[in-house]
Order: sequence, then C-alpha cells, then structure tokens
Amino acid sequence: MNGIILIDKQAGMTSRDVVDKVGKLLHTKNIGHTGTLDPMATGVLALCVGKATKISELLTNYSKEYIAEITLGIETDTLDTEGNIINEVCNVNTSKEKVIDILNSFIGISEQQVPLYSAVKVKGKKMYQYARSNIKIEPPKRKIEIYSIELLDDIKSGNGKLKFKIKCHVSKGTYIRSLIRDIGLKLGYPACMSSLRRIKQGNFLIENCHTIEDIANNNYKVLTIDEVLSNIESISVTKDEEKKIRNGAIIEKSFDSDMVKVFNQDGVLLAIYKTYNKDIFKAKPYKMLITKDN
Repeated sequence: MNGIILIDKQAGMTSRDVVDKVGKLLHTKNIGHTGTLDPMATGVLALCVGKATKISELLTNYSKEYIAEITLGIETDTLDTEGNIINEVCNVNTSKEKVIDILNSFIGISEQQVPLYSAVKVKGKKMYQYARSNIKIEPPKRKIEIYSIELLDDIKSGNGKLKFKIKCHVSKGTYIRSLIRDIGLKLGYPACMSSLRRIKQGNFLIENCHTIEDIANNNYKVLTIDEVLSNIESISVTKDEEKKIRNGAIIEKSFDSDMVKVFNQDGVLLAIYKTYNKDIFKAKPYKMLITKDN
C-alpha cells in the first residue's frame, strides 16, 4: 500500500500510538504521521504509508485550522489542563468585545515562544527533557502567522473562571497552547488550553477522516500521492527519459514551477524533481518514488 490515510485522532492517544495501531492493522512498519497532535487533542492526523512516507515533509508545511477551548484563570506548566497548576486566580472578568479585540490583535506575523513541554530541540535536547529534569532554559521563539482567529460562542463562567472557544487558521509551527497563553496575558489573566481539535491540515478536512475502528473494519480510503500533491505541476516523460529518471539523472527544465511530478507513459509517478538555485534551467531529484529496478 502506498498513499495517505486521514485519521480522526481520539483523545488520550499520542500520534505515535495512532501510527503503531494503524501500522499493525495494515501489517506494515513503513508508516508515519505528518504533524504531531498532543495526547489530549483530537482531529486530523494524516498518515503516510509505503512510498508516501517519502513525501511527508511536503505535507507538514501545510497550514492548519483548530477549534480550541480557553480557560481563563488557570496557568499550568504544560499550558493545558493536563499539567500542574502554577498560577490561579478567581473572579475572572472580561467582556466579549474585549476578547474579540484581543483575538484580532494576533492576526498577522509574529514571534511565538514555544512551550516548555514541547519536542523543539535546544542544544541537542528536546524542551520537555529539560522541563522534566527541572533544568531552566529559555524557550526559543519562532516566527509564525495567524491567518484568522474568531470567537465561536458566548463566554461561559463557573467557579470564578471563564471559558470560551476559538477557531483559528495558523501557519506551520504554531503552538495553540502558546497562543492561548499569550491571549491570556493580553487579557490580564493566566490561561490554559482545555480542549483542542484540528479540523483541517492543508486540504485535509476532518469530515474526510477515518477512525481507527474504520481501519479495522476495512472501511477507509487511501489517497494517492498524486491526489495530495495536486498543487504540484505534472509532466510525462518518454521511455528513454524514464530510464534516466530511474537513475536520478538531472533533467532540462521544461516546466514553469520550481517543483514537478514526473510520470512515465503508463501513468506511474516516478519522482518529484526540484529546481535548484545553482541552475534555474535544470532540475534534480527531490524525492525518488521508484528505483532503477522497480
């Protein structure tokens, strides 16, 4: 099997758990995901199977959309409700209008400090390894972009805290936990994430995702590499050219974009080629999807 399967990840599972479970059901170890979801999060998790694992990095660059719930009045070490409370206030009070204004202030490009509990590496170690060892280190900042963010419903109050849901469309590398922390700071209160659901990753929609039970019951669709890379131009090569392609030869650029999918006369996807800066008129193999002998 070669292709992409869209999974609706359930809460309580790590992304690795999903990969292992689905891999076992499909009897393959050649499988991986294209963007980690925290254990408490649910929603779109794209799995690459077989040769599709070679193009996973192209899929991780996609923007993402989420629905998240914010709890105002509590801050935890992990920035979500599964962590240890490190700051708590009561009698939280704000208005819907102020929340909307604050949310709108995040639209655009900015620098975001990653969470202490994250897989981002600093000096060869993941941030969460420092956190678990009680080693203090300044979390790095990343450039991110918030394309849109909106308040989804009314603000609810209870136990001196406030809760509300947001929908946001963000760039690769954006941590929603950090975004919620920063929203709280602008509102003047500690804040943490109380739920998260990824509803879109690139063109992958939540309504097209399958449960693990669907996989077990053989009730699922496998997207082809060509389908998921429909935004990349395609070219067809002759049999003589195919022989060279299979050997990873450089090709003369006969296409307009920087990247191209190369098919043979039988419609088999051979490789993805990319223009390199040193020679804008030639392209080299970026991802070989077929070898000299198969």
